Amino acid sequence: MDKYVNADVVVLIPTLNEEEGLEPTVLEVRRYLGSPYILVVDGNSTDGTVDVAKRLGLDVVFQDGKGKGDAVAKALKSLKADPRYVVFIDADFTYPAEYIPRMIRILEENPDVGMVCGDRFGKPFSMANAGNVYYIGNRFLAFVHFLLNGVGMRDPLTGLRVVRWEIIRDWQPKSKGFDVEVELNYFVERKGYKIREIPIHYRKRLGEKKLKLRHGFTILRRILAEALT
Repeated sequence: MDKYVNADVVVLIPTLNEEEGLEPTVLEVRRYLGSPYILVVDGNSTDGTVDVAKRLGLDVVFQDGKGKGDAVAKALKSLKADPRYVVFIDADFTYPAEYIPRMIRILEENPDVGMVCGDRFGKPFSMANAGNVYYIGNRFLAFVHFLLNGVGMRDPLTGLRVVRWEIIRDWQPKSKGFDVEVELNYFVERKGYKIREIPIHYRKRLGEKKLKLRHGFTILRRILAEALT
């Protein structure tokens, strides 16, 4: 896939003790996007994550609280640029950046699409590294998300997304943790935009896994809360 260079693209990377995965993630993003503005939002890591980010020349802001949702909220508040597209990608090197140029082009060619997401469960498909219990939980949450929020996605919890900045410019996430993914899905659709998914490969993470089974209940509560909003 050829490199996509666009100054109107910014990349937001939430981190918490991602010393091992951050550098290969950033280098791969730069390989496919050229030199986009990359903002790291750190949850007060106790390892060398911040040192890695600064060595790579990245801007770093620190969360006021804890959790991925809090990180996303901090990133949106801290972003000084006025891009066309915002890329969300996890710092653990699980999501290949090679798909991002294609995701951006889908947005450029389809004005009715507000967000493009990487689908870990489509073809080509490999979730051996995630474990069956996480696969089953994801499928259950996807079903409930569709049933209660009307959001039909195969992989609603994906950590690779490209969103139109005009949609989320004034978004103030209520979620503090991993439930921010389903909140964002519902937010984009309530704005009248479609969500497109493309199949991606999913790699074994570098570093410690943050998502636990208990987070599934938090995500389920967010789906219910959004349904009642």
